Amino acid sequence: MRLLLDTHTLIWAMNSDPRLGRAARAAIASSANRAFVSAASIWEASIKFRIGKFPEAAVLVDHPRKVLESLEMEDLAISLEHARLAGSLAEKHKDPFDRMLAAQALLEGLTLVSLDTVFDDLRVARLW
Repeated sequence: MRLLLDTHTLIWAMNSDPRLGRAARAAIASSANRAFVSAASIWEASIKFRIGKFPEAAVLVDHPRKVLESLEMEDLAISLEHARLAGSLAEKHKDPFDRMLAAQALLEGLTLVSLDTVFDDLRVARLW
């Protein structure tokens, strides 16, 4: 399975946070799966760290590539197609980071690993 981690999922996975769902934790740990992290998640984590909402993201913000390598995850760039779809998704959900993750998951055939049920309305395959 090809996974795309939501921002909170990435931070909880890197910190072994117990809030990470059991199925999500198992899928991320499985060598049969490939895990991706969107550039949008690094952007979101950096903003939230700067304003004090994600103090546990310090290492991720300072060394994103090292963190992803240590977790055996791959980065996913934002393409023009991702941007177009993110901007054209239904207006039910306005968070631009979630919209980008949804677009990337849909276009790349990825299962989004997220606690957030808002993705279900966007017809994204979601695992938690």
